[in-house]
This record gives sequence, structure tokens and C-alpha cells, in this order.
Amino acid sequence: MRRDDTATPPAIDISAAKAPADAGRVTPMMAQYVEIKAANPDCLLFYRMGDFYELFFQDAEIASRTLGIVLTKRGKHLGEDIKMCGVPVERADDYLQRLIAAGHRVAVCEQTEDPAEAKKRGGKSVVQRDVVRLVTPGTITEERLLEPGRASLLVAVARRKLSDAGSLYGLAAVDISTGRFSVLETPQERLAVEFARLEPREIVCPEAIHDDPELREFWRELTVPVTPLAREGLDAASAERRLKEFFGVATLDAFGAFSRAEIAAAGAALAYVERTQFGARPPLSPPVRDSGSATMLIDAATRANLELTRTLSGERTGSLLSAIDRTVTPGGARLIAERLAGPLTDPAAIAARHDAVEALVTDTPLRDDLRRDLARVPDIARALARLSLDRGGPRDLAALGAGLTAARDLAMALSGRRELPRDLALAADALAQTDATLPLKLTETLADELPLNKRDGRFVRDGHDAALDELRLLQVDSRKVIAQLQARYANETGCRTLRIKHNSMLGYFVEVPQAVGEDFLKEPWRATFVHRQTMSDAMRFSSVELGELESKIASAADRALKLELTIFAALTEAVLAEAEPVKTAALALAEIDVTAALAELAASEGWTRPLVDEGTAFAITAGRHPVVEAALKRDGKPFVANDSELSPPDAKARGGRICLITGPNMAGKSTFLRQNALIAVLAQMGAFVPASQAHIGVVDRLFSRVGAADDLARGRSTFMVEMVETAAILNQAGPRALVILDEIGRGTATFDGLSIAWAAIEHLHEINRCRSLFATHYHELTALGDRLDRVANATVRVTEWNGEVVFLHEVVPGAADRSYGIQVAKLAGLPPAVVERARAILGELEKTEREKPVASLVDDLPLFAAPVRRPAPVAEAAPAADALRDALTELDLDEMTPRQALEALYKLKGLS
Repeated sequence: MRRDDTATPPAIDISAAKAPADAGRVTPMMAQYVEIKAANPDCLLFYRMGDFYELFFQDAEIASRTLGIVLTKRGKHLGEDIKMCGVPVERADDYLQRLIAAGHRVAVCEQTEDPAEAKKRGGKSVVQRDVVRLVTPGTITEERLLEPGRASLLVAVARRKLSDAGSLYGLAAVDISTGRFSVLETPQERLAVEFARLEPREIVCPEAIHDDPELREFWRELTVPVTPLAREGLDAASAERRLKEFFGVATLDAFGAFSRAEIAAAGAALAYVERTQFGARPPLSPPVRDSGSATMLIDAATRANLELTRTLSGERTGSLLSAIDRTVTPGGARLIAERLAGPLTDPAAIAARHDAVEALVTDTPLRDDLRRDLARVPDIARALARLSLDRGGPRDLAALGAGLTAARDLAMALSGRRELPRDLALAADALAQTDATLPLKLTETLADELPLNKRDGRFVRDGHDAALDELRLLQVDSRKVIAQLQARYANETGCRTLRIKHNSMLGYFVEVPQAVGEDFLKEPWRATFVHRQTMSDAMRFSSVELGELESKIASAADRALKLELTIFAALTEAVLAEAEPVKTAALALAEIDVTAALAELAASEGWTRPLVDEGTAFAITAGRHPVVEAALKRDGKPFVANDSELSPPDAKARGGRICLITGPNMAGKSTFLRQNALIAVLAQMGAFVPASQAHIGVVDRLFSRVGAADDLARGRSTFMVEMVETAAILNQAGPRALVILDEIGRGTATFDGLSIAWAAIEHLHEINRCRSLFATHYHELTALGDRLDRVANATVRVTEWNGEVVFLHEVVPGAADRSYGIQVAKLAGLPPAVVERARAILGELEKTEREKPVASLVDDLPLFAAPVRRPAPVAEAAPAADALRDALTELDLDEMTPRQALEALYKLKGLS
């Protein structure tokens, strides 16, 4: 899949529009729009007009097409119709979500002055407007625009030239919705691997990198938006200065040792955040160096094949993440996804995570208490980010109060346990450092029922502020007065249906039926009621008395809201003063949630603690596929567990084993391959594993070539994709890698495919020397088990019952002699005639194979040797050649049936 290169709209050259000579002048409003649009040419412009955001010209066409809303016209500009569409302000987030998902960037232009002030400058003066924010895929913070369990990363890229032969790239990953900030350095060949691990929502890089011919195809193939940045201010020196100013430090040494490429990338990320947020300061943590060697390298193809976080169709359901995620907080859901994406390669760090999980597996009461308290923890990291960017509301303050209260409770629950594992002890200490008075203050101030937006008011608890209570009382009393006034008007006029109503345009007004309204236009009522509006079935009036009452109510409401906003600002300031402890507590809560979730998973599913060390062992006893097992369990069916042994045969062995697996289709070979790879991932992310025992030497790289798919957009057939992925494995896998390969060579002619698979096994054995699982239908390859000391054969057991194949799903030592393809074809529903014809042809082909078996070639082919040219055989006698030639001449190929052709072939073979 390629990124849509038309997603970002080009700048609109409105001034270049051809206009007739008598075209009208540019209106002040349109002149203002043109000026603001010119400053933001690469964004869709949301231009605020009253209760709507309007889009004009090409922006309107793009938005109309993307959102499925009506495209209309609004007057003319330079003689041309102005295309227009709009979205309501109150529903803007919904439309923004769809535009961002389509890869667009949006500039939000708001009214920056009161319309009343504009009127003071003249009747035709335009309200001042300006862009207050750029909304891009990697810089969103609104709760409704974010996935709770997925990080929203912006990744900036910088480059450091080593020589003409190569470069190192700095990557800075920023999540402004939580404050996460990490950097790393990587060679060019690992850029794709790191992007696959990070899963950014948006990538930014200098124009020089974006336009580099060597990288142009790479950027185009990414499925996330890539935004080029102007070169100015993106060098390492400017980046270091920007980082020091943002974090208020004199040197970056306190944050760690960073390369020039990492500093440049961090500065570029910060510059982009500052540009899109227009001065608002997100609560970013200081950058942390993320060593690429500390995590298992898994390329994009392997992640897709193993369906770690999403299935091949892009769904979360059915993935490994979906099967193991038992977290109960949004922060925990993001952290478990991050750990799954980047399993560790340090056995000590892995063991520390296993210690924490084991402690909660064995202490069920503590685990239950922790999960109960965690279930009431809101997303305090993202609430803090919204408040710091002045996009928060009363509910964000309440979320922080509830989260910090739960944090204190969790700290107390953990502190009562002796000898906590290191990870849990550190998390408990972090929770205990939070200010105990802050959540109490928030709870005492905020009401039980809270509005979404602070502008709606009524979020301060009654009794908290005497002045506010007085103003609210005035509003309540005024409502009673209005009700009394309505009753009096109805009694005086004799109109029982008279109502006093309110809207934003007229304020308070008297509404009566049309017939009564006509009387109000006459004496004596015209002296009391002033006509304001005529409806289809009603008329609306105002009165002096009603106007005075409205002024009192409006004044009280305005003053009450102003006072509430002052209280909100004070609470926000108190929260931001504790930003660092809050962020630390948020991370600790996520850590505890992930640990408790993995413990719950292990306890409920019978998973065991694996042994992960520095060796190259890979021994799994009774391993299961976690996703398939969960699906079978829902249907009440058991999963057949299987052992796997890829450890070196002995201490002198030069590498791990290659397990060559044969067996029929549908027997479970692919499931067996994947389950062993997933067990390695689970073990190194710090989880227990679905096996009775597991001993794994650290896997530094994981490769998977399973399944078949083409890439027609890049001109690649299914077989070409298979070969490209196989080539990447054979060129990159080292002794500590784990490789799973399924059906290599099946996409081409039999002998071509067999030759490729044969050579690949030899290469894995002699060059890569890695632990490998190799599934194949080329039964001839099983002979390599007798010639290569680290190749072992295994097969998936099946049996036949009454002519039907029964899959036992058991992987046992040995080699299969049949693939049962015809039986599987029958199960798939092929027509009976086709099945029977296939059986007949198979019988003939097997007869030929018995007479001249291909497997005998194994003994004739030396390992890693060039083929020897053999002299052409000498003809024995001319008559035999003449007889063969005569038989060929007699054949009438156009009139032969398939059966006759087969018989003729055997006859010719006898003559040869």
C-alpha cells in the first residue's frame, strides 16, 4: 500500500484566477481569507464564521469529497464562483478525525476579537482572525481523535553523513499527548525496521532528506504522511540551542550522551511541535536515548506475517496483542503494545520483568486488589497534556484527581508487601511521591456532574465559593421571576399559550400564536409588546420589563462564568506545577497495569515462566499458539501442544538447528512455525509463555516468510515478493536470529522451486548458522537431514479413515511421504469429477517417480559446489533413433485425447 501523494492540498493561487474586466472588487472578508491561506498553503483552512468552520475554493472541493458533505457556492471572487462547504464548530472534532485519517493537515482559523469590537471600526469591518493551531496526524491531543490504547507518535528524521558510502540517521519520537520523547541513531538499512517498531502517525524530515533520490521510493512506499521541513534551523547547533531553551537547561549532558544526528532530529521534532501548537507548550519529558540494540529487530514483513499488533486485514481483533491484552487502563494498553513491538535483548532486564509478573502470579489477592484499583484510573497522561496546551476541560481535572487518588491507594497496597521485585518497588515509590493534597483539592472544588467544556460553566461545586454561590442564586431567582412574568402576561392578555423563551439571536422573547400576535400589534398591547419576529405559525415580541430582566440575568451569568474560569485556571496551574510527578505516576501506573495484566493472563491460561539467557538454545516443551488456542477455547475445542528443539546439537556445533517440517496442507505447519516465533516474542517482552517449559537464548533478530501476497503497485508478483523477503533473510540473519520459512519456492516451476529451497537451506546451515524452522512440500529435501549435521526432520501426523484424511496436528520426528493435497481439495469442495481425475493423474505421476526418483539426485549433488559439465551421451544404434523418429512422425496431436496422449508418451519412452 502506498501513501496517497495527493493527500496534502497544494497552495491555492487565488490571485491568479482569470477575471473578466468588469469583475467586482475583492471583499474584505475574502481578502482576509486569501492572506491567511497564503500563510498556510499546505493545509486545509478551517475558517471560523459564527457557528461554522467554512472551507473555500480547492479546500472545499477536497473536504467535500473526503467528508461526503455538500459542495455549494458563496458569491464570486474576481469574477469566479467561490466553491464552499462547512462543518459545525460543535462537531468539528468528528470531521477533523476523518480528515486526519485521510492524511490531510488542517489549519484552524479562529475569530480573535469580539464582533462588537469590529463594529466599532465601521460597519464593513471584518472580525480579526488568525490560525491558532495546525492539526496534523502526529500532533493531535483531543480524546475523541485518539485511540486510547495506541501511542500517537510524531517521528522526526535527521542525517549525519559518514562518508560517500553511507550515513547514520537520527530519529526522534515524540508523543505530545503523553509527553514521551525518545531518540535513537540507526543506519539507513534499518530505517524501515525502526519505523515498523515505532508505528508513527506522522514523519517529518528536512527537504534534503525527503528529496534525496536514494530515499524517494522509500518515502513514497510508507503508509503514513511524510512532511518535508525547510532546512533553516534544523542543523545540530540550532537544534541543541532549541532543546536547551525548551527545557531550561544550560547543557544537555544531564539528559545523556546524544549523537549529532539524534540532537538534530530532536530539535526538528521540537521545532515542528512549536510550529503546530503556536506557542502552547506540551508537557514533554527530556529526551531519552533508545538504543536500537536493546530490542529485538523485527522488520515490517515479519510483523505483518506474525500479526503482532494487527491482522493482515488491519484489524486489532485476531492479533497477538488482542489475545494477550488484559490491561484495564489506557496507559497500560499503550505500554503493553510498546513492549510487544520491541521485545528486549538484555537477559537481566527480561528477568526483572519476569520477576514482577511471577510475584503477582503467586499472590492472587494482591493481583486482584491492584486490578480493581487500576480499573478506576483514567488516562491522566493525556489529560495533563490537554491542560498544558489549554485544550483541557473540567473532566480532565477530575480525571487527574481520580487518577492520583487511585495512585496513592495502589502505593499503599504495594508498600504492605515485603521484598517486592525491583520493577514493582520502583513503581510503588513513584506513586508515593505524588502530592496527596492535589487530588483532595480537585475533588473538593469540582462538582459531581461535569460539562465537557469549561465555557459551559456549572463545574464548580456548590458551597466552594461564596461569591459564585451568590451569582448562581441570582440566576435561579431570575428564572423564578421569568416564570412569574410569563404567568402575569398570560393572565393579562388572556392567552394561555403565551410563553417566554430564549435563543442566542433574540435573547428573551414572548411567543404567542399568529392570531394572538395580530392583536398584540394593536392597542392597547402595542404599548407593552414590541414586535421582533414573525414565524409561520407564531409571532415573537419583547418588552421593556423583559429586557431589563434579561440584562440582570446575563450579567449574573457572565460574572459567574468568569469566576468559574478563574477557579479553573488556578486548578490548572496547580496541576501543571506537579507535571513531572504526575507523568512519573502515569508511567508507574501503566507499568503496574501491564505487570498485573500479564500475571492475570499467565494464571488464567496456564502459561509458564521462560528461561531467557545469553546462549543460543531454543527448546520449547508443549508449546501452543496463543491466538489460535484462544479461538479454539471459545468454541470449546482443545489445542494440540507441540515441542520444538532448535538448540545446537552439542557444544561444538557451529550454530542452531534447522528443523525441516513436512506434512499435508491444513495439518498445522504454519501454525507451528508462527507459535514458536510468538513464544520468543512473548518471552523477551517480559511475559510468560504458552508452554509447559521454554528455554530461549536471546533472539536478536526475528524473520518470518509465511503466506503469499503480491505487490502489484510495485510490479511484484507473489513469487517476486517471496524471493525479496527470502533474500532479506539470507542476507541479514546472524547466529542469534530466529528464522521461520514456509513453502519457499512454491511460486515457480517444480525444479526451480526445489532448487531454490535446497540452496536456501544450505545457506542457512553454512552461512547464517541461525535457528530456523523450514516448512516445505518438497519431500526430496528431507534427505538433507542425513547430510547436514544441524538439519533435523519433523512431520505433522495425519491418518486416513474411510478414505478421508484426519489431521492430528502433532509434530513428530520424521518425514512425510505424502502431501494429501487431493484430500484437502476435496474438503474445499472441488467438483467430484475434478477430484477423481486428479487421483488418476497423481497415480501416473507417482509411477513415473518410482521408476526415476528425483530424490536420488540428493546423493549426486555436492554441497556448495558448481555443477560439473558432463559429456553428452553417445547414441547406441541408429535403428533405435529411426524407430523413435518414425513414431513421432505418426502422431496426430490435433486429434488425440488426453488419455491417448499419455499412452503415446509411455510408448515413446519405451522406444528411447
